Formats: sequence, C-alpha cells, structure tokens
Amino acid sequence: MHNVRAFVCGDNTATIICPACNKAKTVSAEPYRNKSVLKVRCSCGEHFSLRLDFRENYRKETSLPGTYTITTPGKVGGGVIHIHNISREGIGFTVTGLHHLEKGLELILDFQLDDKKKTQLRKEAIVRLVEKDYIGCQFVENAAEEKALGFYLRP
Repeated sequence: MHNVRAFVCGDNTATIICPACNKAKTVSAEPYRNKSVLKVRCSCGEHFSLRLDFRENYRKETSLPGTYTITTPGKVGGGVIHIHNISREGIGFTVTGLHHLEKGLELILDFQLDDKKKTQLRKEAIVRLVEKDYIGCQFVENAAEEKALGFYLRP
C-alpha cells in the first residue's frame, strides 16, 4: 500500500493525488483534522494511506549539505550539517559528530539549494528542537533571500 502526503492549504482544502492513476481531487480537510492517517480508495480501485499535513507552511523534503556556526554570545561552535527538510519558517537537519546544540541557541546556517541557479543561502536561525543528532530550527526573518527560497519551495 502506498503512503501519500497532502498539504492542507489556507482555505482548509487539500488536493489528493492517486499514486496509481494520478487522478487529483480537492477535498475539505476540516473533518480529518484530528486523524493522523486516513485510508483512501480512488475511483480507479487503488487503496492508499493518506497523511494530511496541516502545517502553516509547506515543508519540502531535501538532501543538502551545509554548515552551522553558533552566534549566541558566550557560546562557541560549529560544524557540518545534512539538511533533511526546509520551509519558509524553518529547517530540519542532522549534525555530523558530537555537538553541543541546545534549545534557544542562535545559529548562522550556510547551504546551497539544489535549484538551477545553485542559490547560496545564509540564514539566521534559532534552535527549537534537539532530538539526539536531529535539530529543528526556526528562521529569523531575512527578506533578501525570501524570493529564492519561496521559489525553491513551490510543490
């Protein structure tokens, strides 16, 4: 059985695309807000699992290398990261080797998108989640790069 993820738009609708026939259907997501996974049957007969993503911003799965530098006063450090997902608001990555990252630290993240222009980004971020070597950060606003990142994140 296939696993499908659909992003819920601001008007509380989601477009579901069948993995077998590529038929698309837009539905209201509100009745399913408290369900984690739905079982769906397409008119073509295909059965698949559906996960509705109610995030405020679309999160793109990716595989990008980068680096981080701690900028919090009184703290020192940095290292190599592997970016797993990115959105307009934040980023999720794993850290190579031992790290001393903790919630609330301020970072500078340097990485290159895998778009046609190979856009180089330098983003200020605050650590919001630390689970072993997985780190979740929220971006600090940086309007100069929003256009490039916004274009990259288009589904």
